[in-house]
Amino acid sequence: MPSLIRTASTQIRQGLPAILSVAAALTAWEIYVRVSGISALVLPAPSRVIGQIAANRELLWANTLPTLQATLTGFAFSLTLAFTLSVLIDFVPRLRRALFPVFVISQTLPLVAIAPLVVLWFGFGLTPKILLVALVTFFPMLIALVDGYDSTEPEIEALLGSMGASRVGIFRRARFPSAMPYFFAGLRISITYAVVAAIFAEYVGARAGLGIVILNAKNSFRPDLMLAAVVISSALTLALFGATALMQWIVLGWRQAGAGR
Repeated sequence: MPSLIRTASTQIRQGLPAILSVAAALTAWEIYVRVSGISALVLPAPSRVIGQIAANRELLWANTLPTLQATLTGFAFSLTLAFTLSVLIDFVPRLRRALFPVFVISQTLPLVAIAPLVVLWFGFGLTPKILLVALVTFFPMLIALVDGYDSTEPEIEALLGSMGASRVGIFRRARFPSAMPYFFAGLRISITYAVVAAIFAEYVGARAGLGIVILNAKNSFRPDLMLAAVVISSALTLALFGATALMQWIVLGWRQAGAGR
């Protein structure tokens, strides 16, 4: 617990410049809106956006839950898919040459063109959101895991092999642990894309979610409500990013502590 407290205080001190920069930008934004007299239909002030969050908290909360569900479900599917494929590729190297070009091509497809087709094929339920989140997020985790396996020191593998360890045993004791720092790097990247993909899927076609709030606010010429939904989505992304960072500290903190000694 003391180590966790020290880590948290260190992270807060390191994040203080960013917090001050954001506060300064919001202050300048507020001052500009008040001094210039620009219409709230064009550029609402931050105070007005915060007011919309408070006034529409029930609406925003009710639509945040579907977005969070789609994000977590899609990300869990993406994580399972990425891990399974990474293991198969590690044990069958020929699959890398066969599958990687396909995966790379999948990342070049514009989401704005693919999303309507996925919604058309699978309807307005949860399935298209899961597929779109997985499409956007699985590749960084797959690349991170495969590169992490390859980072294993050959001497360790040779030592384990000389002691009679099987291919599975070498993977479990050496290659998989070596991939953990790479995996969490890919996890942090992917989780920031997951919320955006879920909201975009909702924007294209859904019954509820922050994407629907943004779409309805746009059609009603309510930029203040649009920005309120954007703030909620950003807060959701930051919370998920923080959760992955905390998970990394729990899993790999012992390595960092050992390095510090």
